[in-house]
Amino acid sequence: MAMARCNLVVLLLVAAALMSSASLTAGLQNGFYGSSCPQAEAIVRNVTEAIITKDRTMGAVFTRLFFHDCFVRGCDASILLDPSSSNPSVEKKAIALRGYDAVNTIKTAVEKTCPGVVSCADILAFAARDTAVIQGGFPSFAMPSGRRDGFISKFFDVFQGIPSPVMQLKDLVANFAAKGLNSDDLVVLSGAHSFGQAHCSFVNGRLYPTIDPTMNATYGAALQAVCPPPNTDGGDPPLNNNRVATDPNMLSNQYYSNMLTGQVLFVSDQQLLTSTDTAARVANNSADPVAWMGKFAAALVKMGGIQVLTGTNGQVRRYCNAVNS
Repeated sequence: MAMARCNLVVLLLVAAALMSSASLTAGLQNGFYGSSCPQAEAIVRNVTEAIITKDRTMGAVFTRLFFHDCFVRGCDASILLDPSSSNPSVEKKAIALRGYDAVNTIKTAVEKTCPGVVSCADILAFAARDTAVIQGGFPSFAMPSGRRDGFISKFFDVFQGIPSPVMQLKDLVANFAAKGLNSDDLVVLSGAHSFGQAHCSFVNGRLYPTIDPTMNATYGAALQAVCPPPNTDGGDPPLNNNRVATDPNMLSNQYYSNMLTGQVLFVSDQQLLTSTDTAARVANNSADPVAWMGKFAAALVKMGGIQVLTGTNGQVRRYCNAVNS
């Protein structure tokens, strides 16, 4: 019964998102590759699952790549481009992400079956959707496709597009609104902080010289044991985003329970409790994991429609890290 409710809630909310978001009106459609490459989504799913099975931290990496791609120049795979003589300062030089080789592995598998058909932008979208299924227990849901790959990737666009982990709530809301996303999308998509890793440099402002009073003191002390004070020789160690969970590689609604007990890493996380509106959404997501799953799936679909290139705009790259010559 619980699984049936989960499936129904997710499917209904995704359907509602498709009706109300820009994903389909922007030229995307479900099953875009149904004729040109019917195996496309299955290939992406199988390779994504194999990669995650080998390294369970990779699910969060795929999710983060999709988010960062969409928030910089729209969902156009610009995050994947390598520096070139004509464009030496690309997005990936501005932000420490991994997973590029994994995306190339997926692309290579797709190209073997359907050369020149499936865009890298769609591969990012499918891999993020599949991560929710593989590492979040979500029922499979439709991810509209038909995105094409962009030609441009600029270092400084990252700083204008990606929300900072020290942002205040009003700035977070404005950042999401600029992408066509609302405060509910902000709270729901922040649930991706239930898995993956961060680095101490993004958290040290809440730990030193004293622990942020909004942070659980025991939790803060545990973080201090890992993160050296700034301006020391202790380096910048990684941290699990979800240090409370028994499995830090599962996408779940535990992020919200952690927040309500003062056990989240970033200023931007804690800021969601500073207004009655977003705090109520946090509490609701903590209390109802099935409803959150449906909302997360719908928000992921909605995010996937940001500033997409379709039709004859852009291209389908042969290799995800370089524009076609």
